[in-house]
Amino acid sequence: MSNKDLFQHKSKNWDMNSKRVKNANAIASNIIKKVKLNNNMRVMDLGAGTGLLSYFIAPYISEIVAVDNSESMLEVFKIKCDEFDCKTQVIQKDISVETIDEKFDGVISSMTIHHIENQKELFFKLFNMLNDGGFLALADLDIEDGSFHSDNNGVFHFGFDREELRNIALEVGFKDIEFSTVSTINKPHCDFDIFLIIAYK
Repeated sequence: MSNKDLFQHKSKNWDMNSKRVKNANAIASNIIKKVKLNNNMRVMDLGAGTGLLSYFIAPYISEIVAVDNSESMLEVFKIKCDEFDCKTQVIQKDISVETIDEKFDGVISSMTIHHIENQKELFFKLFNMLNDGGFLALADLDIEDGSFHSDNNGVFHFGFDREELRNIALEVGFKDIEFSTVSTINKPHCDFDIFLIIAYK
């Protein structure tokens, strides 16, 4: 993946899209309902962007570590983070080619993993970054026809087959894997279902 910031022209207006806010809220609500969060937890938000998902999770944990390869998105995150009900840290890294030598109690993510080519390598990295008993909560698209994005530059997967992801998670070592449909994004030409996979180390 190149170092070009594919989201630079979008970052300032990213949060203005009500569909995006609604989707992040739906994902967060399901994470809060299904995972036993507590105020001692340090959680990484993978592909945190401007912090939509983090904002909704923040009141339930101790610290959010926002990881994203987009400098412009993280600049918006930094401006907003004083509004968060927990501590925040920002790390600008492309996790598909770099590693983070830190441990977390959980990893959350919204609509990010279709931008990462090698899912097995990703799940392996995330597994190794989790403390024992730590959780993974990733939301993304079910398989689609490639029409979700108007521009597929930087998109490696047109959604995911849930069983294929389950098998990758199992192979890496995750357990108690659960899928649910948490949101539907309505676009003029099609409706797109969003799944949430929750798994534990």
